[in-house]
Amino acid sequence: MAENDTGKAGGYLPRDRAWQPAALTPAYKTTVKRSPQAALLSFPTTLSEETGPVFGHGHLSEGDTDLIHNFAKDGESAIGPRIIVHGRVVDENARGVAGALVEIWQANAGGRYRHKKESYLAPLDPNFGGCGRTLTDAQGNYAFHTIMPGAYPWPNGPNDWRPAHIHFSVFGQAFAQRLITQLYFEGDPLIARCPIVGAITDPDAVSSLIAPLDMGRAIPMDSLAYKFDIVLRGRYQTFFENRPEGS
Repeated sequence: MAENDTGKAGGYLPRDRAWQPAALTPAYKTTVKRSPQAALLSFPTTLSEETGPVFGHGHLSEGDTDLIHNFAKDGESAIGPRIIVHGRVVDENARGVAGALVEIWQANAGGRYRHKKESYLAPLDPNFGGCGRTLTDAQGNYAFHTIMPGAYPWPNGPNDWRPAHIHFSVFGQAFAQRLITQLYFEGDPLIARCPIVGAITDPDAVSSLIAPLDMGRAIPMDSLAYKFDIVLRGRYQTFFENRPEGS
């Protein structure tokens, strides 16, 4: 359904398939095998999709929003340019989603992730774990203090590189508001060269994944800031990362 003015489906507005990228994008090689082989079917959401777990501050640990220090040894900190990533999680009607669980993970300043299957030869930062989480406030706001992730090569084409990016997992007020996506940074020349970003044909949709510099939120002599708003469901739902056909 291309428009949202025809009423809700099961309590949530349907996403616009034209806004989301095609499931099959040959330049992004893994979509060739994982894209659907038959036409998609559309069903109204069920009660189980319209409800979900309720998260509280008991699910969080001290320092979860501070990736610069939450994995570091006492008196030390992660290496790299310090940044603040903040924004607002909203629903299909631009209303803030309170109590949404926002989780992030990212590479370190050298472009390397901390996991066993990492193949990039960039060094690990012993003081950077690369993970954080928080709950949105009553207006849907969130914020993290972290470092700028580095770009890294990936085995898609002969010389493809991922732009600097941060992965986001958002769990709203129901399973229907589950979202996994990526944040990119304003001014990065690798964004236009990335086959994953290239799967998105609408320039406005690409722009919605790029966090602009926000000097008003920057901390002088400490951290730059970038603002990234996230839309759950509806016509302009933020691009769903792992399954281009949607959640």
